[in-house]
Amino acid sequence: MTAQDREVDGVEDVLALFARQPDEGSGEAPDADRAASAPKDRDSNPNPNRDAAPPKSASGTRRHRATAWAEARAIAARSGRSAATAPAPAQAPARTRRVPLEQALGHVLAEPLVALTDLPSFDTSAMDGWAVSGPGPWSVQPDQVDEADRPDDRPDDPADTRSTPITRSTPTPGILAGHAAATPLPDGTAVRIATGARIPPEATAVVRSEHARTDSTGHLHAERAVVQGQDIRPRAQECRSGDRLLPAGAVVTPAVLGLAAAAGYDELLTARRPTVDVLVLGDELLVRGLPHDGLIRDALGPMIAPWLRALGADVIDTRRVADDAHALFRAVTESEADLILTTGGTAAGPVDHVHPVLARAGAELLVDGVAVRPGHPMLLARLASGRHLVGLPGNPLAAVSGLLTLAEPLLRTLGGRVPQPAYHAPVRDEVHGHPYDTRLVPFVHRDDRLVPLRYNGPAMLRGIAVADGLAVVPPGGARQGDELEVLDLPWAAWADASASTDDGCFT
Repeated sequence: MTAQDREVDGVEDVLALFARQPDEGSGEAPDADRAASAPKDRDSNPNPNRDAAPPKSASGTRRHRATAWAEARAIAARSGRSAATAPAPAQAPARTRRVPLEQALGHVLAEPLVALTDLPSFDTSAMDGWAVSGPGPWSVQPDQVDEADRPDDRPDDPADTRSTPITRSTPTPGILAGHAAATPLPDGTAVRIATGARIPPEATAVVRSEHARTDSTGHLHAERAVVQGQDIRPRAQECRSGDRLLPAGAVVTPAVLGLAAAAGYDELLTARRPTVDVLVLGDELLVRGLPHDGLIRDALGPMIAPWLRALGADVIDTRRVADDAHALFRAVTESEADLILTTGGTAAGPVDHVHPVLARAGAELLVDGVAVRPGHPMLLARLASGRHLVGLPGNPLAAVSGLLTLAEPLLRTLGGRVPQPAYHAPVRDEVHGHPYDTRLVPFVHRDDRLVPLRYNGPAMLRGIAVADGLAVVPPGGARQGDELEVLDLPWAAWADASASTDDGCFT
C-alpha cells in the first residue's frame, strides 16, 4: 500500500505524511539528482550548482538567462510606479476621485487621512456613573437637563393632549450622550452621567456606578479612592485636528471607514483602481462539463479575475481567445485596460503566439522569463500605448506564481498601494530546492512554522487551494528551521477554517 493510499485522520497526520514524500509533478530533477543540492550538505559540501549559470541546450548554445525572481518583482513594481506618475493622456480617466464613505471599501487613499477634528472633540465620560466636582462626599444634583437640550416634543396645538409638555424639572437619568452639559457643576456636587456623555464644566472625575453609594441624606460616597480625571476621556486623547492618521496608499478597510467617519469625513479621495483585461488562451479549454477527447477544463478563467480583484484591480472582462495570432493581436492592441493579462502561450511551441504578437505590436519586453519554479516562462511587457501586459504560463500553479511575481507588484504600484513589508518565518520541514532557480512552495502555518504542502507541481491547484501562502525557497533548498520569505494569500483565514474541519484529504 502506498503512502497516498493510507487513511489519515487530522491535519497534522496529513502534513507529517506529506513531509515524508517527494514533491510530485514539480518538473524538477529526480531524487537522485537532488542529493547533490540537498540543504544538509550545504556547509560540508557546498552545492556546486547554486551559483552556476543556466545549462546549455542540446545544440550547445547558452539558454536565455531568465531574470532573478526578486529582480523581476522589483522591475514590475518600478514599471507600475512609473506608469502611475506619468502624465495621463488627455482622454484617460482621472487618476483619483472622491467617493462617499459607503462606496470606499477596498479602495486606496490617494492622500493622507488627516483628522478634521479633535478625537474626542470634547471631554466625555468613559463609564456610566457620577460626574463629581471636588472631594467627596458630594450632594447629588437633581436628575434634570436643560430644556434647550431636549427634543421639542410639545404638540403644536395646545388643545392636543396626546403628549405631555416637557418642563425643565422633568426627571431624567442625568446627563446623557448627545446632550450638552448645560451649566458648570458646583464644587462638592455630583450628577448622574452616561458613557459617552459630555463632561459638565468644573467636573473633576467620574465615579463608576458600582463604586458609589448614596446615603439617606442624599449624599454620594465613593467606595474607592477618587483620582482627578479618572474615567474621563479628555478632548484630543486619540488625535488633534490636523494629525495625520493614515498615509496615502493605505487600503480602506472597515476599520478605516470607521476612523474616517469619526474624524469627520463624508467622502474620501481615492486612487483609481487599475483595470485589467484577462485573455485566456487555448483551443483545448472547456468552460463546462468533464474533460474529454483531449479537452480540459479551464481552471484559470474562474480563478484569475477574483484573484486580481483581491489585488486591488477592476477586471473589465475575462474572455477566451483561440490559438490564433491575429485574434490575439486584435485583443491585445484593442484593449483599453491598464493591464492585459494572458494565460498560456508564453513559451516557444507551435501555437505559443504571445512573443510574436508583442514583437508585432512594438512592445518592450521588461521581463522575459523568471528564474523561478513553477512559472519560469512568465513575462512582462510595456506596450506602445504605455499599457502593460503580463503573460502567465498556462499551468495553474505556474500562473499563480506569475500573479504573485509580476502582476501583484505591478498592480500595487499602479494603484498607489503601500507595499507590505516582507517577513520571514522558519520552515518546519526540509524543502528540496532547484539547483539555480527560486522555488515558490505552498505552505500552511502550524505552531509559528511553515509547513510545505506536497501538491506543488506546476499543473496542480490542490495545495494552493488550502494554503496560507507561498514560501520563497532559495536555490539549493532549505533545511528544517531555515527562515524563508513568505508571500501571504489574502484569503488565508478561509483556508484555515476549511482545513480545520476537513477529514484530512485536502492536500
